[in-house]
Amino acid sequence: MMLITRKDPFTGVVNEMTLDITRKQLDRWEKGGELIQNVFPTLSPDEREFLMTGITPDSWDEHLGNDQE
Repeated sequence: MMLITRKDPFTGVVNEMTLDITRKQLDRWEKGGELIQNVFPTLSPDEREFLMTGITPDSWDEHLGNDQE
């Protein structure tokens, strides 16, 4: 488990999320060349979005809407 800190680009708020990932996985993904879903297959789409962009599910819904409804 790792505590990940990211800044939400919409609000500027710094958020934290504890993700079930390893330092080795994070290093592998940050190196580039691999799709995030392949490096972190157990993370949810919301967790992967947070890791990539810092956008939380609530922020996504507020600023981009939830077009799945």
